[in-house]
Amino acid sequence: MLMNVEIISKEIIKPSSPTPHHLRKFKLSFLDQIAPPTYIPVIFFYQCKDVDHYERAASLKESLAETLTRFYPLAGTLINEDFSINCNDEGVDYVQARVPCMLSQVVEKDDGQALIQLLPFEPYRSFSDQFGKEVLLAVQYNIFDCGGVAISFCFSHKVADGASAMSFITAWAGMSRGASEIISPSFDAAIHFPPRDISGFNLSSTVAKEKIVTKRFVFDKSSIAALRKEASLAFGTEDKGPSRVVAISAFICRRFIAIAQSKPGNKAKLFIALHAVNLRERMDPHLPVNSFGNLVTAALSEVKIEKDDCLWENQLRNAIREINVDHVKKIQDGVDSLNFMNNYKNQLAKGEAVFCNFTSWCSFPIYEIDFGMGKPTWVCSPNRPYKNVVVMMSSKDGNGIETWVNMNEEDMTMFEHDPELLSFVSSTDRE
Repeated sequence: MLMNVEIISKEIIKPSSPTPHHLRKFKLSFLDQIAPPTYIPVIFFYQCKDVDHYERAASLKESLAETLTRFYPLAGTLINEDFSINCNDEGVDYVQARVPCMLSQVVEKDDGQALIQLLPFEPYRSFSDQFGKEVLLAVQYNIFDCGGVAISFCFSHKVADGASAMSFITAWAGMSRGASEIISPSFDAAIHFPPRDISGFNLSSTVAKEKIVTKRFVFDKSSIAALRKEASLAFGTEDKGPSRVVAISAFICRRFIAIAQSKPGNKAKLFIALHAVNLRERMDPHLPVNSFGNLVTAALSEVKIEKDDCLWENQLRNAIREINVDHVKKIQDGVDSLNFMNNYKNQLAKGEAVFCNFTSWCSFPIYEIDFGMGKPTWVCSPNRPYKNVVVMMSSKDGNGIETWVNMNEEDMTMFEHDPELLSFVSSTDRE
């Protein structure tokens, strides 16, 4: 769907108060150092009416400036060589755009490519502004013909994970609607995960050269219940069985393996699933939920492709459970994580393994984000530049899960027409 989005204005929003001199140099953590050099995109849609958009935009910009005072590293300049941010209050990119169609024509579309037009830029690579400064955060305020709006974000993954992005958005929304309490972020990630010398490790990430296609597949309440029930038969009567996220992840793993097995000349022997795990609640003591930065690691499970007879649900659940206090200490040591990433890249380059990366936003209160225009009609996080990446988000009613699947074009053709997949997903948008 081509929307012909018209850019009305572009400007830089700076923090409303200067960052104190002693906070000007912000050191990135070890987990920030090894984060992928891409962006986290997210779009919030609001079916608001009778809104003066110029007045609303002015209010949003004012509250954004106030919010940046608390989240001051996002308004700074990234110093890659030093793994730090110069918190010089240079500001963030703010774009206002007009979308010549109705919001209802865009909401709940399953093609991620169309939604890119609503983002400040394509979230596929490091992006620099007109001054050559690498962008850490950009925002776009989209106005539809019906009066509805979409507020979109691109957060640099070098400085933030999904939870950090949500902390910022929650704070800005609260500031915008005049909430009485606004939680301030905690910038202590580098204390718990000190930066390290990574010069001897090849951690550069390469965006896939083949065409990546992003599609949304929705698992409703009944489909999720069926997947969990099917898996529970192997867990035993006293076990509650897998969670919703684990059940869907395991199901998708099996479909990915089926695709790999169907390819002539396939030389991959292993299928490896990586599930992003929030470390904040797995440390002792727990870190605050508003701790800012990349505070995630990957739970890993694997199976031989030619013999997919394992209980994936159990594999995934156990891998996530193993991310405990002792595991966190190994991450803090740094060496294991670096060696793992090197092995990961080597296996990927040689074609020895097929990887699938999962990340879940299902625990985030995305449908509570209110900028003073009511709660969102729809929230999505489409498009990742790497193949075999799956992003999960709760549906608006809280009962279903929307999965944004990123695959190369050839694999997606097989995946979206897979009969077993289609027996569980409630809607896809293939016209």
